[in-house]
Amino acid sequence: MTHMHIASWIVALILLFVSYGLYSSGSAKGAKITHMILRLFYILIILTGAELFIRFANFNGEYAGKMLLGIITIGLMEMILIRKKKEKSTGGLWIGFIIVLVLTVLLGLHLPIGFHLF
Repeated sequence: MTHMHIASWIVALILLFVSYGLYSSGSAKGAKITHMILRLFYILIILTGAELFIRFANFNGEYAGKMLLGIITIGLMEMILIRKKKEKSTGGLWIGFIIVLVLTVLLGLHLPIGFHLF
């Protein structure tokens, strides 16, 4: 299940950049399609993350923190695309997204089912 969760995140990040690029280029139809596919991946990420949380959490606060950061990351991804679609500024959201994404990945690698980098 861990591999599916990680693969879903990678595909979601790719779809985020593709959708953002399509919104930037003015291709509304293509952007809408990739945005909807991305939303399906949000659901897959949340379901696989919830399964991992239930399986490995043991009421550990780090897992709850990682889950909260992951949900915030998904929220920022959606907010970036919606603001781009409405042709509003996304600079601050990108900075927040990158910070939260890095924290989420580092915490995920630190947890017992992740890699031990530090």
